Amino acid sequence: MSSPISQINPAARPTPAAGSAAEAERAAAKPSAAVAIKEQRSRLNAAIVASSETAAIRAGNEPLALLYRSAIEQINEALKPTLGENAIENAMNQDNSPEGTAGRIVALSTGFFEAFKQQHPNEPEDEVLKKFMDTIRGGFEQGFNEARTILEGLGVFDGGIADSINRTYQLVQEGYAAFEKERSGAGTGTESA
Repeated sequence: MSSPISQINPAARPTPAAGSAAEAERAAAKPSAAVAIKEQRSRLNAAIVASSETAAIRAGNEPLALLYRSAIEQINEALKPTLGENAIENAMNQDNSPEGTAGRIVALSTGFFEAFKQQHPNEPEDEVLKKFMDTIRGGFEQGFNEARTILEGLGVFDGGIADSINRTYQLVQEGYAAFEKERSGAGTGTESA
């Protein structure tokens, strides 16, 4: 039987008999394996906390990027049945001002109208346009609401951030209205008033 001192100081341990040397090594390895697992869990927990903190900080610094990503994901989902996977690529490191974000959302989502129209060849163009606009508006609305909920949950949806998000929303709606008006006039051969 070993004393508490012999557990702390390996030199103080009595020499095991030849037949029990392997057993002694296994017994010594068990506590160190448990310690290693405990340390690994601690490092993993610390990494999770650090990652969550970084995400919260990033969302606070780039709320319009969050809005953009969320809107594009939902537009992709809405277009998936007719245009397939990843209809819109999510570009990073872009202008994340309200104008830049809204411009990309409108340009990328409306840019698929011709492909959408080809998927509905026997339908009147005005009906295809309405379906398309309902699809991309629905995707945008869902993405916008998700981004807003995330930012509110992080406690960063206020002041200038809220103003920027709301301005982006307004600009996207204006862009969709302009696209729809332009296409409505193009489909009938007349200008809409």
